[in-house]
Amino acid sequence: VKKLGIVAVSNALPQDITCLAADRMLIFASYDNILHAFARNKEVVHTYEGHKARIHLLQPFGDHVISVDVDNVLIVWNIQSEEEYLQMDFDKATFAVSAVLHPSTYLNKILLGSEQGSLQLWNIRSNKLLYSFPGWHLAVTTLEQAPAVDVVAVGLVSGHIIVHNIKFDETLMKFQQDWGPITAISFRTDGHPVMAAGSPVGHIALWDLEEKKLMCQMQDAHSTAIAGMSFVPGEPLLITNGADNAIRVWIFDGPGGTGRVLRSRMGHSAPPTKVRYHGQNGEQILSAGQDGTLQSFSTVHEKFNKSLGRGSINKKKSKKKGLKLDTMALPPITVFASEVAHQSDWDSIVACHQGYITCTTWNYQKTSMGAHKLRPEEFSKHKPIDIYATVIDITSCGNFAVIGLSTGQVDVYNMQSGIHRGRYGKERAHEGAVRGVAVDGLNQLVITAGSEGLIKFWKFKTKDLVYSTELSSSPSGILLHRDSGILGIAFDDFSISVLDIETRKIVRTFSGHHGRINDMTFSPDGRWLITSSMDCTIKTWDLPSGCLIDCFLVDSAAVSLTMSPTGDFLASTHVDDLGIYLWSNRSLYSLVSLRPLPADYEPSMVTRPSTCPVQDVDVAGDEETCDEMIEYVSPEQLGEQLVTLSSLPESRWKNLLSLDIIKKKNKPREPPKVPKSAPFFIPTVPGLIPQYIAPEEENDTQSKVVNLGVLAQKSDFYIHLEEALSTNEYAAPLNLLKSLGPSNIEIELRGLAPEGGGSMEVMLSFLRMIGMMLNKKYNFELAQAYLALFLKLHLKILSSEPNLLEEVSRLSTQLEETWIHLRALFNQSLCVLTYMKSALL
Repeated sequence: VKKLGIVAVSNALPQDITCLAADRMLIFASYDNILHAFARNKEVVHTYEGHKARIHLLQPFGDHVISVDVDNVLIVWNIQSEEEYLQMDFDKATFAVSAVLHPSTYLNKILLGSEQGSLQLWNIRSNKLLYSFPGWHLAVTTLEQAPAVDVVAVGLVSGHIIVHNIKFDETLMKFQQDWGPITAISFRTDGHPVMAAGSPVGHIALWDLEEKKLMCQMQDAHSTAIAGMSFVPGEPLLITNGADNAIRVWIFDGPGGTGRVLRSRMGHSAPPTKVRYHGQNGEQILSAGQDGTLQSFSTVHEKFNKSLGRGSINKKKSKKKGLKLDTMALPPITVFASEVAHQSDWDSIVACHQGYITCTTWNYQKTSMGAHKLRPEEFSKHKPIDIYATVIDITSCGNFAVIGLSTGQVDVYNMQSGIHRGRYGKERAHEGAVRGVAVDGLNQLVITAGSEGLIKFWKFKTKDLVYSTELSSSPSGILLHRDSGILGIAFDDFSISVLDIETRKIVRTFSGHHGRINDMTFSPDGRWLITSSMDCTIKTWDLPSGCLIDCFLVDSAAVSLTMSPTGDFLASTHVDDLGIYLWSNRSLYSLVSLRPLPADYEPSMVTRPSTCPVQDVDVAGDEETCDEMIEYVSPEQLGEQLVTLSSLPESRWKNLLSLDIIKKKNKPREPPKVPKSAPFFIPTVPGLIPQYIAPEEENDTQSKVVNLGVLAQKSDFYIHLEEALSTNEYAAPLNLLKSLGPSNIEIELRGLAPEGGGSMEVMLSFLRMIGMMLNKKYNFELAQAYLALFLKLHLKILSSEPNLLEEVSRLSTQLEETWIHLRALFNQSLCVLTYMKSALL
C-alpha cells in the first residue's frame, strides 16, 4: 500500500479468478466451481472440489473456509484436510444466499443475507439456525462488520444502508443513496466515525455516523461500479478498485472530510488497439485504447506508468461536465506517432481518431493533450461526415507531422505552431484513401501509399512527385525502418512486400498469413520483420535470407505489435484483452538456430506471457532441444591439402633464433655481492615450510668443466623421439615440444647432439618429425621455427653426417614446394587487393 508496487505474483490458475478472499496465512481464489488456496502468495497448496455450480461468495473462518455457489449450496471446508466439514442446502425460493459475514466475537457463528431480504444467524459447529431476522423485504447485497461489537451494516439493492444491532435485533440508523444498489461498505477505524459506501456508477458516499448524515460525496471515483473498498486499519486511507482496471488509494486529510487520490495504478478500461515504443531506451510503451485514453507504460516498474488522459474537443467544457455527461470526448485513437526530439519544447505525439478529421497533438512531458488541433483549413468551419484522417507520421526531428486523409489528401503541419505547411499533389496525392505515409530519416522523401494500389515518392520540401510505382494489389499499411531505408508493405490479399527506398524496387515478398495483417514491426537492426495477423499467428521474417524463421500461434489475434529499440522485447496487444504482453527475444541470451522453417510447418499454440512463469513446461521441452544451435567445434585441420598454423602464441616460437641476444640483454650488469659477515636474519629456503639454508663450504679444488654426457639424464622429449624411430608416431614428442617455453625448447634441441648427451639416431628422428609436420601441413610455423633453431645449433654435425644430410636435403625440397605454392597464393591475393584499391575502378 505504501508504494503500490507488486510484492509477489502467484502462479496462474487455468481460468479467470471470479472470487477472492484471504485470512492471515492463505489466499483463497475460485474459478467456476473449484476453490484453491495459495500459500506464500505463490503456489497452490490446497484445492477444494465439491461444488456443482460457480462459487460466488467466500468467507475464511478460522480453521475453516466457507464457500457458497450460485445453486445456493453452502459448504464449510476444513482448510488443512481439504474435506467438507458441513454442507447446507438452502431453498432458492425462500432464502437465496447473497451475502456472508462472520460477526466479530460471535464464536462459530455466521450471518447470512438473502435475496428475499431476510437474514439468518447460524451456528455452524452444531449446524443450528439460531435466529432469523425478518429484514426489510429488499435483497441484501453486502454485509459489513462495524467497529462496534454486535453492530453490522447491511447494504440493500434499493441503495439503503441499515446499521443494525444483531444482539437486540434493532436498527440503529438508516441511510439512503440514490445511485442504485450498495456494492461495498467499509468503516474508518482511525477514530473518525465514518462509513463509506460504494455504488454501481462509480461514486462513493461518506456518511457521518455520529450526526447520522451524509458527510461528502466522491463522484466518479471509478468510471465503473466500485468492486471492492477497504479502509486501512488505523489509518485515514481508503483503497478502492473497479472494473475500469484501476486500483486507487485515497487519503482523507482535507477539510470537510473529503478524500483525494494519494496513489493509483491503472491500465486501459477497454482493450488497447495500438502500441508503440517511445524513445530509444526501450523503457516506455505508449498505448492507445478503445476507452479513448492514451497511456504510457514502463517496462521497468509500475511507478513510472502514466496516463495522458482522454481526447477532448474542448478541455474546459469537458471538465465542467464531468466524465459521465461529457459530450466533448473524442472517439478512440486509431493510429499515433511519437518522437522524442524536442519533446521538452513542444508536443511530441500526434494521433488520429476513429472516423474523425481532426488530428490531436499530445505532450509527453506534461502528460496531457497538446495545444493544437490539426485539420485542413477548408474544414475549419464545418465538420465533414465521411472524411477522416487515416494515417500519420512525424519526422525524426520532431518538427513536422504528415497526415493522410480518406479522400487521398496528404498534408504537412508544423508541430510547434500547428500551422499548415503544404499539401502533396495538386489537389490530392492519391485517387483512393491514403493507407500509409512515411518520412525518411533525413526529411528528404515522403512515401505515401493509396488504396488504388500506387506507392508515390515525394520531395519533402518542394512537394514534387519524384517517382510512382504500381503495386500488385491494394496496400493495407506501410512501415518504414528509417535507419536502413526499407519499407514493409502489407496488402489486402494478406501478403507482405519489402521495398528498398534507395533503388525503389521490391526486394522481398512474403506470403503465409491467412488473415488480415494487423500490424508490422522491424527489429532495431532491420534484419527481421515481425507481423501479426487475424489468423492468430505472429511471424518473424528474416530479410537477408528472405525466409520465415519463427512463427507461433496465440489464442486471440494480436492487434498491435512493437519491437523494443534495444531489441530485448516484443510488445503485443490482443483482441478483447486489456493487457500489453511482453515477449522476450531469446536470441539475445541463448544460441538459437535461425534456420528457415519448412513450408509445411505447423505453429504450436503458445500461452500468453504472465507475470509469473507457467509451471507446465515439460511439453515444450522436447521441441526446444532441436531448436537450440549445436555449438561448432573447429577441427585441428579443415583439409589435408590446406596449410594450417598452430594456435600457439607468437612468444613460444618467434624468438627461438634470437634467444642468445635476448639472454645477453637480460644479463645483470654486475654479479650479486656476497655479504662479508653473517646476516642478522638467517636466510631461508623459499617455500611454504620455512627451512634454513645450509652454509656452503668453499671448495675450489673441483674442476669447472663437467662432461654433460656422463651426468645428463635422458629427457622425456629425448625418450619419445627414440621410441618414434621404431613406431613412426611423432604426435607425442611434438605435443611435448609445443608445451615448452623458448628456453626449454633450446635446451632440448641442444641435448640432441652427441656432445650434449644425444645421438645421431635421435637427430635423424627429429628431422623425420619435422618432415611429418610438413607432410601433414599442420603447425606450419612451428615446423619452420624448430627447424631453423635445429640448423643453427647443429649445422657442423649435419654437414659431416651423410645420413642426416640426406634427410635434410629431402626436407629442403619439401619446404620449397610448399612455400612456392603458398607464395603464389599470397601474391595473387595481394595483386587483387591492389587492383581493387587502385584509381582505375
